[in-house]
Amino acid sequence: MRSHPSWALLILALSCLTNSANAKGCLKGAAVGAVAGHVAGHHAVLGAVGGCVVGRHLANKKAADEKAAAAAQKAAPPKPAPVPAAN
Repeated sequence: MRSHPSWALLILALSCLTNSANAKGCLKGAAVGAVAGHVAGHHAVLGAVGGCVVGRHLANKKAADEKAAAAAQKAAPPKPAPVPAAN
């Protein structure tokens, strides 16, 4: 069986990037990147690593945006109740 250095690179990259409690975005990004890399010239491993990195970045950005929106909503004063119209 022939060993590929790309597998060693993938294992090393994923072992450095993995965090068992916080891996949002990596799996979906890796799957999409692997397919895109395979179609673009049989570079599925490189596509998976790149997709994982991009997926993590986007997941972190989305979490930060949601946190900022929640903080802004909490800091905003409550709206006054509408006054019924007198007839």
